[in-house]
Amino acid sequence: MDAEKFWDKAAEKYAKSSVGNEAVYQEKLEATQKYFNAESVVLELGCGTGTTSIHHAPAVKHILATDISNNMLDIGRRRASEAGVENVTFQQATVENLEADLASFDVVLALNILHLIDDPAGVVNKVSALLKPGGVFVTGTPCLGDVLINYYRILIPILRLIGKVPPVHYIKRSELESSFADAGLEIEFQRPPIKGEVAFIIVKKPV
Repeated sequence: MDAEKFWDKAAEKYAKSSVGNEAVYQEKLEATQKYFNAESVVLELGCGTGTTSIHHAPAVKHILATDISNNMLDIGRRRASEAGVENVTFQQATVENLEADLASFDVVLALNILHLIDDPAGVVNKVSALLKPGGVFVTGTPCLGDVLINYYRILIPILRLIGKVPPVHYIKRSELESSFADAGLEIEFQRPPIKGEVAFIIVKKPV
């Protein structure tokens, strides 16, 4: 099952799921909003059902929220309408085929998505090109390469075949940080590295 079909099928269940750790989620939202202002133009990659974009919308000028799944986006549009949010545009796109002007975003969000993409380093390079000078890239990435034992590396491909998990890649935190440096991005903020936790890192494009 390809990624689009997987997430279309999972959309309704995903929409009903709760945040794993609400306190940590709120901490990340607060850390992100320190880089917003009323004129900020934001891009969210892999927005899912729009929860994070809708939360941030009052703090910025506009958010382009993208996802591979139309079913996810339809839920996001409905949620935004119910919340009276008018400055979020939902668009179906992958990171690879997204068409946008270079240096056009103040902030790019990529939360729980880089490990689902074939070429994470290529995405980081594209994000760097999309950011304005001084812009920031906010990431949250499960670094599966640091935590998965061989048992899971065998099990996950089997689960993929029966449509239980999406395509995933075993990124290591060191590889993620190297991709930022290679793209000319500098680490601004990161939660302390804890084995098994999502790597939450904010990097900045130099002015």
